[in-house]
Amino acid sequence: MSLAKRIIPCLDVKNGQTVKGTNFVNLRQAGDPVELGKAYSEQGADELVYLDITASHEGRKTFTEMVERVAAELSIPFTVGGGINELADVERLLSAGADKVSVNSAAIRRPELIDEIARHFGSQVCVVAIDAKETPGGWFCYLNGGRIQTEFGLFDWAKEAADRGAGEILFTSMDHDGVKTGYANEALARLSDELTIPVIASGGAGRKEHFRDAFTIGKSDAALAASVFHFGEIPIRELKDYLQQEGINVRI
Repeated sequence: MSLAKRIIPCLDVKNGQTVKGTNFVNLRQAGDPVELGKAYSEQGADELVYLDITASHEGRKTFTEMVERVAAELSIPFTVGGGINELADVERLLSAGADKVSVNSAAIRRPELIDEIARHFGSQVCVVAIDAKETPGGWFCYLNGGRIQTEFGLFDWAKEAADRGAGEILFTSMDHDGVKTGYANEALARLSDELTIPVIASGGAGRKEHFRDAFTIGKSDAALAASVFHFGEIPIRELKDYLQQEGINVRI
């Protein structure tokens, strides 16, 4: 029996509120992150991801307090990301109760950060998030919430991150983000084939079939989504029942 596929709601947090955008812009509010997280946990989500999208100094304080509140209310594992640049940031968030941390731009700027997190806290704590876009020259990674293109290729960077000790890769296809036309399954399948660590699909969920395809065609280990959950378009229980009917192993 293969490991159960995970369903992971993602909550982007700005100034203590959950927000959601399309292609990384046009944000609208979606509610209190702790209450939402609690509801998702009760509905059968396997894990949660909280991203601090305004990780300024002031934002960090608010976010850390929120992490403590989430940890007090939730029984499922949760990952936090945004503004993690050094081990002290990881220490602070794990102490507040997070199970894992997600690093993105900081890891591309200084790849040794992955080695340091894995060495100090274990690979299982380190999720490397990659925002990438397909260009005529192939898939490339982007920094700062998708604003700056780098010369890092998606597949090479994912491999390097895994070699340095990442426990999971969270891959967001920027062109698919928030547009609800399905995940980037070809790229996902290639990542899953080339890596020995779990791959989380992100960006593009609009229908239940999209989750099925991410697991079957994209071979991903987990699927992450935001707006379809936040605005009640796809209830998690219903999604899991559907996936089970489609022959996909999920925790019910």
